[in-house]
Amino acid sequence: MKKKTIILGIESSCDDTSAAVLADRFLLSNVMASQKIHEQYGGVVPELASRAHQQNILPVVDQALKQAAVTMDDVDAIAFTRGPGLLGSLLVGVSFAKGLALATAKPMIEVNHLQGHILSHFVMQEGKPYSEPKFPFLALLVSGGHTQIIKVNDYLDFEVLGRTIDDAVGEAFDKCAKLLDLGYPGGPVIDRLAKDGDSSRFRFAKPNVPGLDYSFSGIKTSLLYFLRDELEKDPQFIEKNKADLCASFQKDLIDILMKKLLLAVKQTNINQIVIGGGVSANSGLRNRIVEEGEKRGWDTFLPELRFTTDNAAMIAVVGHFKYEKGLFASNDIAPISRAADMNMR
Repeated sequence: MKKKTIILGIESSCDDTSAAVLADRFLLSNVMASQKIHEQYGGVVPELASRAHQQNILPVVDQALKQAAVTMDDVDAIAFTRGPGLLGSLLVGVSFAKGLALATAKPMIEVNHLQGHILSHFVMQEGKPYSEPKFPFLALLVSGGHTQIIKVNDYLDFEVLGRTIDDAVGEAFDKCAKLLDLGYPGGPVIDRLAKDGDSSRFRFAKPNVPGLDYSFSGIKTSLLYFLRDELEKDPQFIEKNKADLCASFQKDLIDILMKKLLLAVKQTNINQIVIGGGVSANSGLRNRIVEEGEKRGWDTFLPELRFTTDNAAMIAVVGHFKYEKGLFASNDIAPISRAADMNMR
């Protein structure tokens, strides 16, 4: 009987420390330590994040192995996030993976964090129904740091068709939340308030960017100036209209995302559609993807909510596919903070 391939995944790209164990793509454990300290600052503080990773990474990895009922002797390879992300946070994860690999004589596998979000759809779980997209498929990757449309030709063959030329959609959600004094992270609060609001009440400036690229700086500025003018007339304007503002702004962001996705489908004639990344947890976007899919005959795939956040299961599954091809990292590997410096192919 063939031995199962066991991959230990480690994720530390931002403010969540996570470790997971997969056996032939089946999830055995996925442990995460979140950092609440950033809420009081209205955003992630890189120095605090890296210090928290240093405190969390050993117990998180230890717990992941215990929950999976395996030891390092059973592990075939260590997959880790090389980037993109916060350099200090990545450095903690990469350094830990290198030390663990050296101590246990296990091979290392570098993983592009963005590919992890996309391939999270290929994580399998015992006792749960499973379906996966067929190649080639289109992935709408939406997060606080990235917004891209990617054509996925195979497990490790990614082609970026469009990307944001300035801000990510997640940044637009965070800016809106800050202007409305909703706290951090603001995306989930906007999503919740939007359910009780009138999404047609207000309209904001939408970008006119050619091709499949995105832009979100203009709509953020449009909201800023709109609120400034309305608050001059009525200092209670935000409080009186909070749900409608959230619903309207969220709808406009989703309209921007969907316009380019529809164009990508038309250009490629691909009807397998996947979403991934932190913003893929947004209920408005999830509902819109499903509605468009039913109307246009797409096969749509939404990640489980726990796989929308930064997690190590998605890193381990990429590690699984790289392990099968013998794509191992050298011990002198260094983290990379910018997506533009990482190879998607």
